[in-house]
Amino acid sequence: MTPEQVLTMAKENGVKVVDIRFMDFPGMWQHFSVPIGELDEGSFEDGFGFDGSSIRGWQPINASDMLVIPDVDTAKIDPFFKVPTLVLIGDIADPITREAYTRDPRNIAKKAESFLKSTGIGDTAFIGPEAEFFIFDDIRYRSDPQSAAFAIDSVEGIWNSARDEGPNLGYKSRVKEGYFPVPPSDKFQDLRTEMMLTLQSLGIDVECQHHEVATAGQSEIDMRFKPLVQMADQLMWFKYVLKNVAYRAGHTVTFMPKPLYGDNGSGMHTHLSIWKEGKPLFAGDKYAGVSQQALWAIGGILTHCRALCAFTNPTTNSYKRLVPGYEAPVNLAYSSRNRSAAVRIPMYSASPKAKRIEFRTPDPSCNGYLAFSAILMAAIDGIQNKIDPGDPLDKNIYDLPPEELAEIPSAPGSLDSALAALAEDKAFLLKGDVFTKDVVDMWTDYKTAHEVNPVRLRPHPHEFHLYYDI
Repeated sequence: MTPEQVLTMAKENGVKVVDIRFMDFPGMWQHFSVPIGELDEGSFEDGFGFDGSSIRGWQPINASDMLVIPDVDTAKIDPFFKVPTLVLIGDIADPITREAYTRDPRNIAKKAESFLKSTGIGDTAFIGPEAEFFIFDDIRYRSDPQSAAFAIDSVEGIWNSARDEGPNLGYKSRVKEGYFPVPPSDKFQDLRTEMMLTLQSLGIDVECQHHEVATAGQSEIDMRFKPLVQMADQLMWFKYVLKNVAYRAGHTVTFMPKPLYGDNGSGMHTHLSIWKEGKPLFAGDKYAGVSQQALWAIGGILTHCRALCAFTNPTTNSYKRLVPGYEAPVNLAYSSRNRSAAVRIPMYSASPKAKRIEFRTPDPSCNGYLAFSAILMAAIDGIQNKIDPGDPLDKNIYDLPPEELAEIPSAPGSLDSALAALAEDKAFLLKGDVFTKDVVDMWTDYKTAHEVNPVRLRPHPHEFHLYYDI
């Protein structure tokens, strides 16, 4: 689109307000609104000023002024606001130098796409995330110096089988038995359909929606693959739409990886393929119908997986899901069809265009701009250095004898372990100035100070169950 076309779009839709959005460092959408009269063609060059010191992980207070410059290609009409509102996603720039801000996640994603082109390997990285989530009816939590608690409720929760619901009509999904049941066991079909149709109304292609494995409303809606930056933008719309559709209907959506004990957590299996001049590069005559480049890309992802997890699984809660022997793929191996491997080669279609690799370790708590960029950088490093991924593992990893399982490396078991791995293995991210040293250091410092240490320092409620009478 052009600035003129955006203004025409706004006029045709009766827009009165412009909402400017951007991603903060940890991964939350931020926004502010201006009257439509404040938007003209020059706004797409001049941008809008804001206080960067109030954004998590960004500027110090003595250098707080920043610019957000709207991207014309991101223009959409918000489907929830009462007043007709045009939404524009912006890029962050320094108001003095006009240079792109190195800590802006969207800028990092743009640099990752540019670096791919500069290598000559390919010109487009397609990303297809499968973001799982929970739909709950009620959520209460607190974390105080002298007390901590959370309570989740869902009409689907198996724990409500004996609750007086006046009357209780049953049909509660049992633990790990929520995959694909029809209504009345699946109580959120209509809600997920509303989510899907709202996404489609925004121009976001959706492939399917369904209930997921866990009890209590775990669900999945899959977007059709898109180029990296476009998909990272869409992931933000995805989270925004799902939360607001649920909220409007009296429910709440969470992308927290492991909200329930004893049942499946929410992952975000992420599909990657690299193309050049309209041709897929990952189709070939090697194992499972992939190319040598695809195998090298897998080698890069497996080699750097422990460091990647700092971005793809960036919360302390992420590692309640990444536990050896349970449902998440923590073992660093690859396979076709085998869903217990960290990297899988999907076999749904023989078409070369459908050939891709699926990295199954990530979860939807991540900042998509950073996670997708890091995955691409690992794949590029694998191709450039011809990293051999070794032999595929077509056995069920969870059934392997201990001595055989011990030979397979594993994803980190905690966020601080992932951050330590990132500190040791970050050179592949620094290529092309995609992730700067400052970005990696700030990410590590922020996560350690605001998440790792606060969780590590607090007594856990279950510790009282285990130890109070010791």
